[in-house]
Formats: sequence, C-alpha cells, structure tokens
Amino acid sequence: MRKLAFVLSLLAGPAFASGLQIEVEGEANGTITIDLLEDVAPGHVEQITALASEGAYDGVVFHRVIEGFMAQTGDVQFGKIDGGNMSRAGSGASERPDLKAEFSKEPFLRGVVGMARAQDPDSANSQFFIMFDAGAFLNGQYTVVGRVTEGMDVVDAIKRGNGPNGSVIGRPDVMKKVTVIE
Repeated sequence: MRKLAFVLSLLAGPAFASGLQIEVEGEANGTITIDLLEDVAPGHVEQITALASEGAYDGVVFHRVIEGFMAQTGDVQFGKIDGGNMSRAGSGASERPDLKAEFSKEPFLRGVVGMARAQDPDSANSQFFIMFDAGAFLNGQYTVVGRVTEGMDVVDAIKRGNGPNGSVIGRPDVMKKVTVIE
C-alpha cells in the first residue's frame, strides 16, 4: 500500500505551497506576501518552502540591501539576528545541498524574488533577494522563484546598506517569522 501511495505521489507531481508570508521587523514593519512560482523553479521553491516550514528563516536579517536594486536575506547559517557576530552574514547556507540553476524567461522586475548564488550558477541554497526595481542584467543569470503580491511598501522601507556591496551597518531589519501559505 505504501508503494502505491508513493507511486501516486510521483504521478501527481510535487506538492508545493503557493507562497510565503514574511513578517518584517526593524525600520520596516509589516508583512510581505510572496507568490511562489513552482512551475518556473520547482527545486528552488521546494527548498525554500522546506526551510520556511522548519522555521529556518525565522530571525534571519536582511544583510545586503542596495538602494534602487534589491534586499537580500536568507542566510540561515550566519544571518540570525540572535547569532551574535553578524560579520559573516551573507556567506552561509543551509545544511541542504546547493541547487542546480533553474533559469527561465521570467524577467527581474520590481517585486520579483530571485535566488542568490555565488559565481557558480549551481550554488543557490537558502539566500534570496527581492527587487526594488527592474534589473534586466539578471535575466537568465539567476533563478526567479516568486513575486511580491502584497507588502511592497514594507519591502521599500527595509533598512538600506552602505557601499557598493550594500552591507547593513548597525541593526538590520529581520524576517521575524516566515510562514508557508496555501
């Protein structure tokens, strides 16, 4: 019977939630709702929803925020607000394996959510970013995983970083709670 259930689950395809709700606290306060694009990036959506379901994103800061570009978060290893030394925020990942790129024709427009990665296109893991503005130079180079459907005013209020890398000085804004929604 368990084999039959397993085969039926494979035939039905992966079951994903439709989105995330992110409660933000800091200079920005409020909720961001993201529609996840499981048809565009199923592996990436599966990974971030699993991490959110486990509570891995709760308490993670927006460590890299560049005016007119994007706000980056999701470092579940070194980006926890209560983790003490924030100097390594942005250099970590989850214990899950890195993901193979799922590039698409989805453009990087205002409110689009993309997966952060290192130089290797197949190095995305847990970190993601939300676009403040369009960034066509990212098209086909980074995986698009979702779109903000509510709360762009909250995204716009996230504390900005300094310098070309957008490092946030002092206390960064934080994803207090990240919830998977149907």
